[in-house]
Amino acid sequence: MDAISVLHNLVRWLILLFAVLTVFSAISGLMGKRNYTTTDGKFNFFFMLGMDIQILFGFILYFDGIWFNQLKNFGATMKDPALRFFSLEHLLMMLIAWVLVHAGRISVKKATTSQSKFKKTLIYFGIALLLILLAIPWPFRVDIARPLFKWF
Repeated sequence: MDAISVLHNLVRWLILLFAVLTVFSAISGLMGKRNYTTTDGKFNFFFMLGMDIQILFGFILYFDGIWFNQLKNFGATMKDPALRFFSLEHLLMMLIAWVLVHAGRISVKKATTSQSKFKKTLIYFGIALLLILLAIPWPFRVDIARPLFKWF
């Protein structure tokens, strides 16, 4: 299980990289009024692929670890900030981000003009990135802090 936790931590950085690349390419495409390229599509594809891998690792950790069992005593879990975050908030925010990334990818593929592709990319993937940033247990978040990098 520790290996899955390490992989879950490391994949986070790939997701953040491709999320930032996706959002910045959308902003530069809108501002520069340039054509949507295969590189733009690859950025959001790798963002989506990273999210798919990450959600698999996350579900393994969630259902095989202690977090899912915390929901049996829902009242006590909701009173403890760390338990609430990992049992419910992290899961829900990441699931919503995952749905936004997939919906965004489909929406962008269906768009007919470069400008509409960039707008849809910025909206869907930008909101997903914000949710991901909120759902990460950063070291500066007192009750839920985790290290930036986890090794064995």
